[in-house]
Amino acid sequence: MAKMTAAEAAVCILEKEGVTQVFGIPGAGINGFYAALKKRNSMKHILARHGEAIGHMAEGYTRAAQGNIGVGLCTSGPAATDMITGLYSASADSTPILAITGQAPLARLHKEDFQAVDIEKIAAPVTKMAVTVREPGLVPGIFQKAFYLMRSGRQGPVLIDFPLDIQTTEIEFDPDTYAPLAVHNPKATRAQIEKALGMLNTAEKPLIVSGGGVILADASPLLREFAEILGVPVVPTLMGWGSIPDDHDLMAGMVGLQTAHRYGNASFLASDFVLGIGTRWANRHTGSLPVYTKGRKFVHVDIEPTQIGRVFAPDYGITSDAKAALELFVQVAREWQKAGKLKDRTAWAASCLQRRRTLLRKTDYDNVPIKPQRVYQEMNNYFGRDVRYVTSIGLSQIAAAQHLHVHHPRHWINCGQAGPLGWTISAALGVRASDPTGDIVAISGDFDFQFMIEEMAVGAHFKLPYIHIVVNNAYLGLIRQGQLGFNDLDYCVQLSFDNVNAPEVNGYGIDFVKVVEGLGCKALRVFKPEDIRPAFEKARALMREFRVPVMVEIILERVTNIPMGPDIDKINEFGGELNI
Repeated sequence: MAKMTAAEAAVCILEKEGVTQVFGIPGAGINGFYAALKKRNSMKHILARHGEAIGHMAEGYTRAAQGNIGVGLCTSGPAATDMITGLYSASADSTPILAITGQAPLARLHKEDFQAVDIEKIAAPVTKMAVTVREPGLVPGIFQKAFYLMRSGRQGPVLIDFPLDIQTTEIEFDPDTYAPLAVHNPKATRAQIEKALGMLNTAEKPLIVSGGGVILADASPLLREFAEILGVPVVPTLMGWGSIPDDHDLMAGMVGLQTAHRYGNASFLASDFVLGIGTRWANRHTGSLPVYTKGRKFVHVDIEPTQIGRVFAPDYGITSDAKAALELFVQVAREWQKAGKLKDRTAWAASCLQRRRTLLRKTDYDNVPIKPQRVYQEMNNYFGRDVRYVTSIGLSQIAAAQHLHVHHPRHWINCGQAGPLGWTISAALGVRASDPTGDIVAISGDFDFQFMIEEMAVGAHFKLPYIHIVVNNAYLGLIRQGQLGFNDLDYCVQLSFDNVNAPEVNGYGIDFVKVVEGLGCKALRVFKPEDIRPAFEKARALMREFRVPVMVEIILERVTNIPMGPDIDKINEFGGELNI
């Protein structure tokens, strides 16, 4: 046993749990923890510029890291409340991150002390646990439980509120004998797997829907193996994109109202059975349930028992970690294959592949101003198979999902359910901190890019280079498109103005090039489609030379309606041509 402050014990536990990188902003209420960080000197620290960014950086880090957990630190009061959006985003997308917030001394809680807020109650709805440490001797147990909860069951964030006097109180702690608690996840039984596989085997046109839970469980290789044994096509959800490569013959395409492929919706509507693994049946994927469920049976496998039946009642449900379930699915499927019990799916799979090869939206536009579809075509051609894409929400994300190609798990990193604008820059920095060498490309519309743009300075400060593509139409594009149903409202959604300091942006308003350069990064602007690829080449060269983020701003036509609709059988293509 050794005597140390409670904060030092907490840092020791972070080390034992595998933490090597933290994101944060120091302040009076958390300085005891920062003193312990400096004394231990075992972790890298990235200084954010805004409290919300801390959570998004930690989330991007976790999403890319495969097994490691992002940790965010900040002081009390507004810094802690700023982090709530990051916790909400992580909770919504089942991402484990640990938020450690400073707090006023215990004796001054509930006395309206400066920057003392009940963050425990505020954070409770968007965390798996939110707790204020009220006894220094509880620190080891609370931190141990935090990591256990973050990793067990449906993963998610935890907040530990750490009063300053608790941080600096000495306790007895033996870091050499500390061990993480064993993670507990439910596992399917063989009987359950055989029943589910039997139901699939009787269907004529089955599909597997692969959700984000497959990626969280690092089960993508098992998913592909299972699909290949059966010969059954796979529909990844937006959060599950990359669990099967886009160029795999059994990749049937994404389904949904917005982030979907023509061929994905067409094949889903032709199906008669769906095995969903690690998916929560998000409404942007399903649309209206009568259309989504009509004429097909469902088996739902999910790690969280209350997810099964939450959106609609499946014909059969299994509570299980995706990896544990897929291990058994592969085992049983191989046995049935050897025994000749599996149906031949060749014709069905071939029909899905034929749709994928023919129902392609046009991208090779030469228009000036540039059409967004051309941007994604150029990205596919230039960045190749191994790039990681990071993006938030809006028409930029929707068009990206309709046109880009993703070939590996954890190579499409987007915020899903919560959808906070401004997520992209911070998350991309977290991804870069996790992956020091790979290609990382972030995608933002001009409005998303304005939120938390100050975090670009973090990339310059800590040498976190990546390419950020900003597709600029000077519009709240998705909101404008939604206003079409209100007599073409187009109200309060235009971002264009005549910038008296930057006539070169042609009425598009903000001069992003100057802003980004002022934050210590490099920036380029593109007006013509033939200049997109050369800009990517120059951006990559600048990124490698200066080791800072590089923005490529692409000036788009002001209005482009991206395909979407009220139901998966009623997608409005807005006159979009097929690229055959």
